[in-house]
Amino acid sequence: MKDILSLKLYTRVARLGSFSAAARECGLSQSQVSRIIAELETSLGARLLSRTTRAVGLTKAGAEFLARMEPILSALDEAEQSVRESGDLRGLLRMSMPTSFGIRDAIPPLAAFAARHPNLHFQLLLGDRRRDLVRDAVDVALRLGRLVDSTATAKMIATIPRVVVASPDYLARHGMPATPEDLVQHRIVGGSAAAVPTAWMFERKGKELEMQLEPRFSTNENEGAIAAATAGFGITSTSGWACRRELEDGSLVQLFSEWKMVGIPVHAYFPMGRATRAAARAAVDHLVAHFKQRENTD
Repeated sequence: MKDILSLKLYTRVARLGSFSAAARECGLSQSQVSRIIAELETSLGARLLSRTTRAVGLTKAGAEFLARMEPILSALDEAEQSVRESGDLRGLLRMSMPTSFGIRDAIPPLAAFAARHPNLHFQLLLGDRRRDLVRDAVDVALRLGRLVDSTATAKMIATIPRVVVASPDYLARHGMPATPEDLVQHRIVGGSAAAVPTAWMFERKGKELEMQLEPRFSTNENEGAIAAATAGFGITSTSGWACRRELEDGSLVQLFSEWKMVGIPVHAYFPMGRATRAAARAAVDHLVAHFKQRENTD
């Protein structure tokens, strides 16, 4: 077990580029981590890390060792899970996802999954900025938008309807736009969901329309854009799930319901490919089933 711990610590130091960051993540002191890595290098007879006062980097031998070791550690974790007769998932599951999607759509259904696996610990990394999945040791990332080129394995888990919304107060002050072309006369709220190329594309009776709009208010998080639209700053384009609560209570109104918009795909990204941990795959399967049922009932 000590040898496995040293190997796991090495992979985290290598990916984070920091002894102190790896120590904080693993609940150890920096001196403990430095000593364990030094003992590993001594036992291997090779220098794995180059250390300076400013950074920690990989040597050529360290990079090759890391590439060979990470799949092995993942396979060990998988082997341990496979022999558990109860099927109970254990250990730490690190997931990353956009803030709004996580708070409103992913976390609530994950509660039932967590109840079935009480020995599984969750770390959810929320934020609309896309993370380096390997560096941050993310087991699975949920991402909204088109599939991008990636070395990760991706799985489609849902398609979310896109809507254009504004508050009743804003519409009372500035008027209701009759068509998407009228948006150029209005204040636009920009957020992560409104910044993608398909955010302002409309289709009706074979007619396609794409609007290029300049935000008067912008934020880097979709949840902030919904809050701004609710407060009356202007009109935004977002996920229909993200603002479902506001649409139901009347604090936001959907515009252009007679026009079709391109839906927002949701993918699960597994950075380790086939070596992905069983817990990550099981959590995603649970969310797929939940979202499929949700789509059928909407």
